Parts: sequence; structure tokens; C-alpha cells
Amino acid sequence: MSLTFSTSIGSTSFQSVICRLQHQRKVKMRHKEEIKMMAKPKKINKTTSTAGFGGVRKEQTWGCVKDCGACCKLDKGPSFATPEEIFENPDDIQLYKSMIGPDGWCIHYEQTTRTCSIYSDRPYFCRVEPGVFEDLYGIDEKRFNREACGSCRDTIKAIYGASSQELENFNRSVRSPNCKS
Repeated sequence: MSLTFSTSIGSTSFQSVICRLQHQRKVKMRHKEEIKMMAKPKKINKTTSTAGFGGVRKEQTWGCVKDCGACCKLDKGPSFATPEEIFENPDDIQLYKSMIGPDGWCIHYEQTTRTCSIYSDRPYFCRVEPGVFEDLYGIDEKRFNREACGSCRDTIKAIYGASSQELENFNRSVRSPNCKS
């Protein structure tokens, strides 16, 4: 997010702009570290359950699925948290609300192509990353994959349905050994 974009919102103070820029820098650094970590072999959790052969179950790894966009439906209805329940910073609440189009979808989401027009510059709260989940929801890095997968499943079910192709694609992606976010 650029400085001019942040200040065009209105009452955004210089201090909150600096804080947001510092947060984005931290998120980018974490992202670089995560990319390095992705090159390492995935952990395998051993369990005594009868699920699968040999009692070994692979941990699911969250990954964004192309052509989904369920998270871009910003006004999801009463069963989902409101911006006021998610954010402490009033500027984040204002920015989030300003992104909601008349149909409830993000104004930057192109429904025909299922892409985001500001993807590389999207706000921090549009990023499913361990640091963001820690800041917004208090979810530590150990629980990130499980919580992110559960959150995405719930959102995809609410937007597209429990038997949708989007949910099938997501489930296949998080089970894939080559899953990438």
C-alpha cells in the first residue's frame, strides 16, 4: 500500500501510515523466510490412528487456490465476524469497509477472471500469512496451517457451497505434497 493511497482515505494519521508500512515490511520479511522454509522437507506427524496405512498422516499445508476468490466476498453475512470485531485500528475498519462493493464482493476483485486487481499491493489483512493471523486472531505459527485451512474451508462452503468445485480444489491443494501458497 503506498503512502498516497493510505492518506487518500481521509483521517489516516501519519503515525498510522508509518505503523502500517512497518507492518508490511515485517510481513514481506516473514514471507521471504517462509519461501526459504518451503524448500525444506515437510514435517510428518506420526500418529497411532488407523487413518491411512502405517499410521502416518501428513500435516496439511495451507495454500491459496487459483480461481477461488471466496475470501474476496467481504460482506459474508451474520455468521462471519464484522470488521469491528476483527480490527482494533479504526483506519483498518474504514479501509475494509471502503473495499466492499454493493454486491458484497471486494471492489478490487474481478469476478469474471477471479483475480484481484491490486494483488501485489493488497492490504495486509487480505494476506493469509502466519504474521497476519497472529496479529488479527492471536493464532501462533504452530497453529497457522490448521486454522488457515479451516477458515478457508468455512468461507468456501459459505460462498460456493459444501459440494462446490472450489472446495474440492482447495481440499486437493492442501493435501498435495507440492502445495504452494
